[in-house]
Amino acid sequence: MDHIPTTRRPLSRRRLLASAAGATVAGALAGPLLSSTAAHAAQDGHGLRIVDRNENGGRLQYYRFATDAIEWDPGVNVLLPDGYHTSGKRYPVLYLLHGGASDFRHFHMHENIINLTAGREIIIVMPDAATGWYCNPVHSNTGPRNWETFHMAQLLPWIEANFRTFPEYNGRAVAGFSMGGFGALKYTAKYYGHFCSVSSHSGPASLRRDFGLVVHWANLSSAAVELGGGTVYGAPLWDEARVTADNPVQRIESYRNKRIFLVAGISPDPVNWFDTVNETQVLAGQREFRGALGRAGIPHEWHERPGGHFFRHDMFVQDLNGMLGRLRRAG
Repeated sequence: MDHIPTTRRPLSRRRLLASAAGATVAGALAGPLLSSTAAHAAQDGHGLRIVDRNENGGRLQYYRFATDAIEWDPGVNVLLPDGYHTSGKRYPVLYLLHGGASDFRHFHMHENIINLTAGREIIIVMPDAATGWYCNPVHSNTGPRNWETFHMAQLLPWIEANFRTFPEYNGRAVAGFSMGGFGALKYTAKYYGHFCSVSSHSGPASLRRDFGLVVHWANLSSAAVELGGGTVYGAPLWDEARVTADNPVQRIESYRNKRIFLVAGISPDPVNWFDTVNETQVLAGQREFRGALGRAGIPHEWHERPGGHFFRHDMFVQDLNGMLGRLRRAG
């Protein structure tokens, strides 16, 4: 079922600790390494120091940063539009956020993002987020894991300082899958003037429903994979103010005058029980969120599609068309 206002690819979690070997492997994905004297060489700044890079003159650029916000050195892929190096144009930017148990390479390695975006005049930024739920956690036993600070206070201004973008509301969109879909909704609400378009592909949109099942999901997954037993929202007691600030259904007015795109699966997965549970909760939360948007008179586009918890390429292409219609055009 769709409403317009109107081969799953599982990826095992790899802990990307700062190491020369890991950086070399990631960098090799984009092509031969260039020196800092290359014409497009990006610069340090905004709390970020480049510790590895791969600027190969093609579309896909790779960077790894040292930052006080994160204990290890997170990576970022930047996918440029065709002709970027010679056009002289400025471009809108999509921040594309990966799901849990994944990393910044997911959309390149597992979702064919280069071909899905061929010929589109948009820069796509794909940052690391580990399994940190796009948050600054209440508690970490593994050093700083302040993903929200890294993305919003450091990476976003760094991108705008180093690439030809439109550094304005109508020049930015944010989208994500699963945990990244939640992150997209969260960042859009908390940073109201930053993004004119938000898209959640199988992303949770309600933290408190069903006795806070998504909060428990975030706490447990981050504790096990990312925070060494620490939690995003606190346990056994939550930081209630933080949950409220991050909860899309409690921030409805923050989505007014924005383009909103939502996708969720409606069919149980006969093989993967965990994904079935995830998507069942995603679907219920998105329906709650859609209802709140509707009552507030806020237009939104939504789709319920067969299948479970996976990134749907056809829905992303449809979403991208809508984004480009809303964003400022390259020029």
